[in-house]
Amino acid sequence: MAIQKPSHTLAKIHLKALHTNRFHILFALSFTVFINTLSYAQDRPGSGIPISPNPKTTTPQIVKDTLSSKEKLLIINEKALDSTLTDSTKQKKGLLEGIVSYKATDYTSFNRKEEKLYLYNEAEIIYKDMQINAGTIVIDYSKNEVYAGRLKDSLGEYSQRPVFKQGESVVEPDSIRFNIDTEKALIWNSRTEQNGGTIIAEKTKKENDSVFFISNGKFTTSKNLDDPEYYFLLRKAKIVPDKKVVTGLTNLFIYDVPTPIGMPFAYFPLTKKQTSGVIFPSFGEQNNRGYFLQNGGYYFAISDYFDLATLGDYYTNGSYGLRLESKYNVRYRFNGNFGFRYENIINSERGFSDYSKNTIYNLRWSHMQDAKSNPSSRFSASVNLGSSQYYQESVNQINTASFLNNTLSSSVSYSKTFKGEPQVNTSLTATHSQNTQTQEINMTLPTFQGSVGRIYPFAPSDGTKKGIIKNINFQYNLRGENRISTTDSLFFKQEMFDDAKIGLKHSIPINTNFKVLKHFSISAGTNFEENWTFKTFDRSYDQVNQEVVITQKNGFDAYRTYNFSTSIGTTIYGLFNFDKKNEGKAIQAIRHVMRPSVSYNINPAFDKYYDTYEVIDANGTTLEEVEYSRFQNTLYGAPNKNYGSSIGLSLANNLEAKVRDKDTTQVEPKKIVLLNNLNFSTAYNLAGDSLRWSPVRVTGGTQIFNNKMTVNFGATLDPYALDNNNKKIDKFNVNNGGSLFRMTSANLTMGYSFSSDGKGDKTSESSRNETLQSGGRDDDLFGRSEDFAEDQFNAYDNDDDEEEEEEPSKLYNFNIPWNVRLAYAVNYNNVARQNEISSHSLMFSGDLEIAPRWTIGASSGYDFKNQGFSYTQLRFQRDLLSWKMNFSWIPFSTRTSWNFFIGIKSNILQDVKYEKRRQPDERL
Repeated sequence: MAIQKPSHTLAKIHLKALHTNRFHILFALSFTVFINTLSYAQDRPGSGIPISPNPKTTTPQIVKDTLSSKEKLLIINEKALDSTLTDSTKQKKGLLEGIVSYKATDYTSFNRKEEKLYLYNEAEIIYKDMQINAGTIVIDYSKNEVYAGRLKDSLGEYSQRPVFKQGESVVEPDSIRFNIDTEKALIWNSRTEQNGGTIIAEKTKKENDSVFFISNGKFTTSKNLDDPEYYFLLRKAKIVPDKKVVTGLTNLFIYDVPTPIGMPFAYFPLTKKQTSGVIFPSFGEQNNRGYFLQNGGYYFAISDYFDLATLGDYYTNGSYGLRLESKYNVRYRFNGNFGFRYENIINSERGFSDYSKNTIYNLRWSHMQDAKSNPSSRFSASVNLGSSQYYQESVNQINTASFLNNTLSSSVSYSKTFKGEPQVNTSLTATHSQNTQTQEINMTLPTFQGSVGRIYPFAPSDGTKKGIIKNINFQYNLRGENRISTTDSLFFKQEMFDDAKIGLKHSIPINTNFKVLKHFSISAGTNFEENWTFKTFDRSYDQVNQEVVITQKNGFDAYRTYNFSTSIGTTIYGLFNFDKKNEGKAIQAIRHVMRPSVSYNINPAFDKYYDTYEVIDANGTTLEEVEYSRFQNTLYGAPNKNYGSSIGLSLANNLEAKVRDKDTTQVEPKKIVLLNNLNFSTAYNLAGDSLRWSPVRVTGGTQIFNNKMTVNFGATLDPYALDNNNKKIDKFNVNNGGSLFRMTSANLTMGYSFSSDGKGDKTSESSRNETLQSGGRDDDLFGRSEDFAEDQFNAYDNDDDEEEEEEPSKLYNFNIPWNVRLAYAVNYNNVARQNEISSHSLMFSGDLEIAPRWTIGASSGYDFKNQGFSYTQLRFQRDLLSWKMNFSWIPFSTRTSWNFFIGIKSNILQDVKYEKRRQPDERL
C-alpha cells in the first residue's frame, strides 16, 4: 500500500476517571495505541504493521491515521476502564488529572518499548494551564516528564525555539524539561519577559508556579535580546513572577563590558500595579549653596485612582525645598494632577554682604471632567499661582519657557444647565491673573453668571419665524463679581479683602432681524441694564488742607442704563473667469466676496447720577466746579455722562482662486485661499463737536505654502493732521498738505513651521504640556522644558505604545530629518511723528537629526532693533535605545547654565540615572 505522511495528528487522553496503579495505566495506554495501529493494518490485507520510527529521522515511515480524535478517546477510555469495573478497593490517584492535547505538523509517534511519545515540527502540548510549543517534543510516560527543544536544519541553524506558558508566565528557552507530577522544570537559555524587563538565564529551575531560581542570568529592558546594549548580571537570583527579583552580587554590564556600578545584593520590583517605593535623589554641588541632594523622596501608590509623590531638596548651606505631586484618574468621570512646590533659598553665608534668605512657592492644579459623565454640569480647573519670582529664582525648576513668561493665570469653574423651555444656564468661576514683573494680582472670588435662553413671544406654534415681529426675542442675563486687586506682599492678608469690589449686573437684551429688498439683512436691538453695588464714594473739597476728600458709603445702591443699536448688511459675490482658451494656465478663476455693513448706535446721557463739588482756594474764592459720580471706582464704573450717537462702517473681504491641480487625474480645479480676510472699519460721531471721524483700522490675514505659513497684518490710518506740537487737530491731513491718511501704527506677524517630512512641529507632548501648565507658549520658541525631575514619577518610556521604528538607511545622509519653527514680528509707530520701528524680531527653533537617534536642537531669536540675540537654548539628545541622554545649554544671558542627564528609559529602572547641573550664577 502507499505510505502517506499525515499533515496533522491530534489525540486526546483523558485518564481522570482511571483509578489504578501507574503500571496498569501505562500498559493500557501502550496496548490501546498498539490495537489502534493493528486494527488499521488488518483493515487492508497484505499490509504489515509498521515499526515505530526513530525520532531523529527526518523522513519517518508512518501509516496514515484514519481514526478521529473522538474515536481514539473512546477506545482509550473503554480499554482502560475494563480493568477497573470489578475493582471495589479504593484506588490511588491517577497518573494525569486533566486532558492532554498534543499535535505536530510532520508526525506523532509512540514507542512502546521506550514508553515515549514523539512530536516533530510545530509540536504543541497542552495540559491544564501549561502549554508548550516547540520544534520537537518528547513525552516520557515512564518518568512522567516532557522534553522540548529546537529543530536543526542541514546547515546547522536552529529554529522553532520552545515557548513555555503556564498561567501568565511565558518562558522562551533553548530547551526545557518538565515534570507533570511535580510541575517542576529545568530550563536552559531561557528568556522571560517580566513587566517591561527581560531575564535571560543560562539555567533556570522552576520550583513551582510562583518561584524560579536562576544562575548566570541577565536582567535588561533592551529590545535586542541577542546582543543587549546593557544588562545587570544576576549570578544567583530568585524570581517571583509579577512581584520581584531578588539577587546576590550584581553589577552593570554595557555591551558585555563590566562597570564598577554594582551592589552586593539587589531587589527589582516586578508588578503591573502601582507600587509605593523610594525615589532615589540626584546629587551635586552649587557654587553658592554647597553640596545638595535633589528630588529624593517617596512615591505612595495610594489606590488605582490616586497617587502621591513627595520630593525634597537639601543644600549644605541650609537651603531646602519640598514638592508634592499627585495624579488622579477615574475613567469616564474625571482626571487631573496637583502639584505644590515650596523652597527656602539661602544665598551665601550669614555675616557676608551678599547673604539673603527668601521663600518662594508655586501651586498648580489641572482638572478635566469627562464630557459624558454629566452632560448637564461640568467642573474644570487650571491653576498656576504662587510667588511672582518663583520661575526666576527657583533652584530646582529647569523650565526655560516659564522663566520668560510674565503672566500667571488660573481659572476654576463649575457650570450647570437646567433643561426646559426656556433653558437656564448658570456658572460659578474663580479667576486669577498675576503679573510677575509688577507683582500685581487680580482675582475674582467668585464670578457668578446666569442666563435664560432666548424667548420669542410672537413666534407661531409651528416654529417658523419670518418678519420683524415674529423674530422679536429677549433674554435675561445676570453677572455678579467679587473682584480683588492686590500684590504679592498682601496676598491672602486682610488688606487684600478690604479693597474688594462687589457688584451685580442685570441685563435684558431685546433683538429682532428681518430682510428688506431680498438682499439686505437688518438687525435692531435695545439693551436694558441695571447695576447694583454695595458701596459708593462721595467727594468733597477740604478748603483747609486744599485736597479732595473721598468718603466711602456702605449700603445698597443702583443705577439703570439703556441703549439702542441697529445695522444693515449684505453679501456681494464677484467671480472672474479667465478665458476658456487659456485652460492650461494655473489660475482659472478668482472669487471675491464682500460683506459691507452700516450700523447706528445711540447711548443716552445719564447725568442724573452725577453731582458736583467746588474747588475753593484759601481766600474762599471758587476756582472751579467739578462733576463726579458716586459710582466712580465701583465694580462696573459710572454710567455715561454725555450723549452718544455714531455711525459705524465696515467692509469685510475674502479672496479665493481656482487653480489647476498638479494631480492630472483630478477633474475639478483646486481651491486655494488668497486672503482669509481683509477688513476695513471706521466710525463717525454724530454727537461730537470735532474729530468726528475715527481712524480707519485695516486688518488682514492669509495662509500660504500649503497653509504652513500664517501671515497677519494690520494698520491704523488717521484722517486728521497734527500741529507743530504733534497734537491732533480738527483738520483733515489732506487739507493740511499731506496725504489722505496718516499711518499712525502698523504691525506684521508671520509664523512658519515646516520639516523634512512635512509634519512640522515635533515638540514632545510631555514638554508641551509642562510648558502650557506653567503659563508658557504652546511651542518651544522660548526654549523647551528640561525639568528632568518630572521623569522621576512620570514615566517617559512610551516605546511599547509606539510603532516600531524603521531600520535606518545606509544612505542616511541623503535625507537628514529636520524641523524648523519661525515667528517673525515687526511693529511700526507714528502717532506723534516718531516714524520708528518700535519692535522688530525673529524667533526660531528647530531640531536636526544628524545621525540615527542623534538629535541637536536650538531655540533662539534675533532682535533687529537692538541688534542682539535673544534668550538662547541649545539642546543635544541621544537615544541610546534602552537609555536616554539629554544635554541642554544656555550659553549666555543672566541664566547661563547647563544640564546633563542620562538614565534608563524603562519606568521599572528609573532610579538608574545620572544628573549634573550647573546653576546660573547669583546676580545682585
